Amino acid sequence: QVQLVESGGGLVQPGGSLRLSCAASGFTLGRFVVAWFRQVPGKEREGVSCITYNDNSAYYLDSVKGRFTIARDNAKNMVHLQMNSLKPEDTAVYYCAAGDGSYPTPESRDPIARCGRSNEIRGQGTQVTVSS
Repeated sequence: QVQLVESGGGLVQPGGSLRLSCAASGFTLGRFVVAWFRQVPGKEREGVSCITYNDNSAYYLDSVKGRFTIARDNAKNMVHLQMNSLKPEDTAVYYCAAGDGSYPTPESRDPIARCGRSNEIRGQGTQVTVSS
């Protein structure tokens, strides 16, 4: 069965850190573009970060640059999102998605568009709450 499962979410104080994990089963994640999205009820989904499969180029939403890092662990068929210096505005459901990376837009301001198609397989999400 092809699926993605996220883990690592939780409640953290402002300034704290979390590491989200995206585990794949039924397919090889290292052959796909992987993206992290987040969504708050009542707001549009926001692309946070993505990583390509050919050269592991990584792209980030401006508001998370310097704080979040996306990385692959191909041996475990996983992708991680290390989140440091968390802020209350980072509170959301985070979910990972994978795609074939077709139609990348290298000059786009949208980091996810720079990786190409990345939303063909999607996980169920994990809640991240940043609050004191």
